Amino acid sequence: MPHPSRKISVPVVGVVAAAVLGAGLLSSAPANAATHAAAAPASSTSSGLPVITPTPQQIAAAGAALHVPHTAQVLTGSSVDASTIDVIKAALTAAGVRSIVQSDISAGAFAAHRTALTVVVGSIQDQDVADALRSTGGSVPSTLPAEGYSLASKARANGGSVVLAGNDGDGVYYAAQTLRQLVTPGRQTIAAATIVDYPSMPLRGAIEGFYGAPWSQSDRLDQLAFYGDVKANTYIYTPKDDVYLRDEWRDPYPAADLADLKQLITSATAHHVHFTYALAPGLSICYSDPSDIAALESKLQSIYDIGGRSFYISLDDISYTKWNCTADQTKYGNPGQASAGQAQADLLNTIQHDFLDKHAGTSPLEMVPTEYSDTADSPYKSILRQQLDPRIIVQWTGTAVVPPSISVADAQAASDVWRRKVFLWDNYPVDDYSQTTGRLLLAPYADREAGLHTQLAGIVLNPMQQAAASKFALFGGASFAWNDEAYNPDQNMHAAAQYMAGGDQKTADALLALVDVEHLAPTFGTTNWQPQAPVLAARIAAFKAGWSSGDPAQRQAALRALSAHADELAAAPAQIRAGVKDQAFLAETKPWLDALTLWGQAFQNTMAGLKAGQHGAGQPYFDRAAALASQASAITTIPGTTRPQGKVKVADGVLDTFIAQAPGLLP
Repeated sequence: MPHPSRKISVPVVGVVAAAVLGAGLLSSAPANAATHAAAAPASSTSSGLPVITPTPQQIAAAGAALHVPHTAQVLTGSSVDASTIDVIKAALTAAGVRSIVQSDISAGAFAAHRTALTVVVGSIQDQDVADALRSTGGSVPSTLPAEGYSLASKARANGGSVVLAGNDGDGVYYAAQTLRQLVTPGRQTIAAATIVDYPSMPLRGAIEGFYGAPWSQSDRLDQLAFYGDVKANTYIYTPKDDVYLRDEWRDPYPAADLADLKQLITSATAHHVHFTYALAPGLSICYSDPSDIAALESKLQSIYDIGGRSFYISLDDISYTKWNCTADQTKYGNPGQASAGQAQADLLNTIQHDFLDKHAGTSPLEMVPTEYSDTADSPYKSILRQQLDPRIIVQWTGTAVVPPSISVADAQAASDVWRRKVFLWDNYPVDDYSQTTGRLLLAPYADREAGLHTQLAGIVLNPMQQAAASKFALFGGASFAWNDEAYNPDQNMHAAAQYMAGGDQKTADALLALVDVEHLAPTFGTTNWQPQAPVLAARIAAFKAGWSSGDPAQRQAALRALSAHADELAAAPAQIRAGVKDQAFLAETKPWLDALTLWGQAFQNTMAGLKAGQHGAGQPYFDRAAALASQASAITTIPGTTRPQGKVKVADGVLDTFIAQAPGLLP
């Protein structure tokens, strides 16, 4: 991630965000890469429809649910790829279909040859698809944004019709991802609905941009499948510790590394994700040296040759108080903000004009500037604003490197200073700085204002070194970027828990308990922007109020309630290990699950001590609680996989404080 020690100026704003988890009504799907396309039970709204994540722009119930028979027909039009068919078939199989007959749609085929359940999928520009959509009660909008789709499902005797009509191949794929969530496997039904949907922001996803151990190849492949599930379309590859894109950027990749990158590009394409390769030459580049420009373009060419079509130049965490060569001093003058801006503008425009414009199928260049985390104007920004090709996309991390909140006004100020919609690099849940030591950052994606789509080109989150555990925040980031006006952090977190749990409610509840005790989100300063353990803290406060009320009945009720929560926390790790199928998640979170088991047992002993202490027999329980707390406090993060390394923290400042102070609550 961009790091403050390498910045010229990093303003840090401190705001504590209160985000207590509420009741959730959300849909789900399995978390492990092998079963990404399978459906899982979805919770329902007051309309009787399951909750779709991300929230569609328009959705309405369309009568009784479709009964799913054993046989279904899939009629395909244009813009349908194998990945889309895989998602549809997996959804139908989860709904109870045993035999699927697939054929191309043709004039009259939908009306003449429907089986009990017929699914039509294709481009909304196909007349046959559009006709099927209308006859099923769906809408054929006069205009539909890129990646948009219209879906209609309608019951009839012993089955019904489902039509998935996309504006483009991406839209068709996203319609299939929505169908997956309309299925209720246990009931063998598909919800009847009409949906018109499209993303509010064109760029949505993740940037692997942290310091520390990069993700593994299996991590990345799993992430790409996950992004497809949640309708995220962007993955930016720029791990700081890949020497071939930063320290040794001029050197070609070894053949094995290039083969891995090709596999990632192929997988990204299958899941409708743009693989964006980000090169970071700023530590050593000589801007005025033609051989360095040639080396940079040669590196990009090697990625283009294996299928890469989206490129990015990272100019973060470098200095503009010195040049890397005397030739730049001669050409641009003394180092400084304005001269750095001029050199970078020349470089970026050259790459756009002389490389990307001459390579078919490429997207506009993306970049992160050296000044990335504020909205104040400067000579550096002024030069880039005036000279940078307007197509080039500029990233911005908010009003700080780790901003506690981002408002529409903040984003508008950034867009004004860069004279284009900025692309948000959001440094959450990244955990490569000292304030995150010992933490999992699992709190919901929050405190980003609805309406940001009016000022942003998109949002990518910089995740943790723990790839699978990052899915909680990434799930929210993708949902917000798709439809920020309808985003609810608490509901979305429940959806993420259901997804990670594969639809099992007990496992989802256990995951939410873990989320609560790993809820604190720090900034680079001393103020946290997400509080620690808000649910636990509220229950402890309620307990203390009842315990000190003077009413014996209230005291006993308070004791029972908090004891039950202690039992839930103590049992959560075992339930997670039994119910979560994603083995990478279980491996990454092992220290925290181990610690939570011990902290939960310490909590249980504390409550038992309070109960027994009313009769003068609490001390043995308190002693046991202290011993368990000491064991839990000694657990460390996994060496070699976490930067910075340290002692694992679980609800610190809340649970440990209560356990230490509990004996003093007795008379």
